[in-house]
Amino acid sequence: MNKALRAKAKEMDIPLMELILRRVDEIEKTDGIKRTIFAACPNSISVIKAALRASKRWDSPVKFPATLNQVDTDLGYTGLSQETFVKTIYSEAKSIDLQVPVIIAVDHGGPWLKDKHTLERWDFDRTFNWVKRSIEAAIVAGYDLIHIDPTVDITVPQDKQIPIKLVADRTIELIDHAEKFRSSRGYNRIAYEVGTEEVHGGLADIQTFRIFLDLLKNGLRDKGLGGVWPCFIVGKVGTDLHTNTFDPETARTLTTIAREYGSVIKGHYTDDVINPGDYPLSGMGAANVGPEFTVMEYKGLQELEEIEQTLYQKGELPGKSNMGRSLREAVINSGRWKKWVLHGEDPSDINSISPERQDWLVMTGCRYIWENQEVTEARRQLYENLESHSVHAEDIVLLMIESAMDKYFEAFNLKGLNTLL
Repeated sequence: MNKALRAKAKEMDIPLMELILRRVDEIEKTDGIKRTIFAACPNSISVIKAALRASKRWDSPVKFPATLNQVDTDLGYTGLSQETFVKTIYSEAKSIDLQVPVIIAVDHGGPWLKDKHTLERWDFDRTFNWVKRSIEAAIVAGYDLIHIDPTVDITVPQDKQIPIKLVADRTIELIDHAEKFRSSRGYNRIAYEVGTEEVHGGLADIQTFRIFLDLLKNGLRDKGLGGVWPCFIVGKVGTDLHTNTFDPETARTLTTIAREYGSVIKGHYTDDVINPGDYPLSGMGAANVGPEFTVMEYKGLQELEEIEQTLYQKGELPGKSNMGRSLREAVINSGRWKKWVLHGEDPSDINSISPERQDWLVMTGCRYIWENQEVTEARRQLYENLESHSVHAEDIVLLMIESAMDKYFEAFNLKGLNTLL
């Protein structure tokens, strides 16, 4: 996976992600093309496979930012630990002879950002220590980047913002812990990402944004970490779970400030954004996309189930997988759909919610239950039924996901970047 570039980063004693961003800047000076790194949130094995295949076709780096809900020491909803996550990516990359840089990262590493911790109302020390152990596991596994995000505090009233100094202090403590652990054990340099796109993070206005960066810079220097600085700062650039319009003007403003400190802006909630081409034009360093791929995986399985139903009605199959029913039941039984219920909707009865919203809740919630035993069995049966009739089921699903990824590789000007690196 472009071992030469990784070796170069080690020789220069800088994180791989930092080297890639430096090279992107240098290449822009030559060809005048601005680029934004594409990050695929690994909410399923299918998404991992599709992203690797797409990155090979586009000859471009790809980044996998995994939340602690997805991948963790207790096995997230993907069923993967930090170690098995890295091994899975490397195994899948090797199987297709991938030769592009793959950046593996923690996404939203901070207290109460793991659903279990919030739902069970863990106290600060318990959740903070868990995050530290998760960071250690990521470093041991070989991650390249860690997003430090202590912007949630369930002890702060919902109508209040967590004090920005507290966010900075906790960010510094987690980076300090990660660096002490990494350096004491001789692991390679890792990159950092800080901040959040959420309003509760306190970075919603320009003044607070600068205050946070100054507090972070001074705090790291005081810890003897003057040579450690995040390459990415997450910016609130107009997108969230329920909006899909990127704000180029705000992005350019934040980018200008971040550049003063030696960082670039990272966008989250890029799913289905209607103007992805504005990301590189605005100087955005990278962007995360996630739930959109769950929807595409779901639609791919729907398409396969329609083919299966046709074959069954013709008497060409002895039985059906009932894929759709298995997914719906698993999502409802998991209770995960309740996380996305809107004001006025009844979280105790999904059937009381409009059919359109039910479909959205099920599709979005699927990422939490892909590894549910009933679901994996239904998928196995579905694929087996179709393969027996020369329908390449998994390829269809992966191509559906890849089709959504392609627009980002294209809009972010990433074609051939690996070769240029």
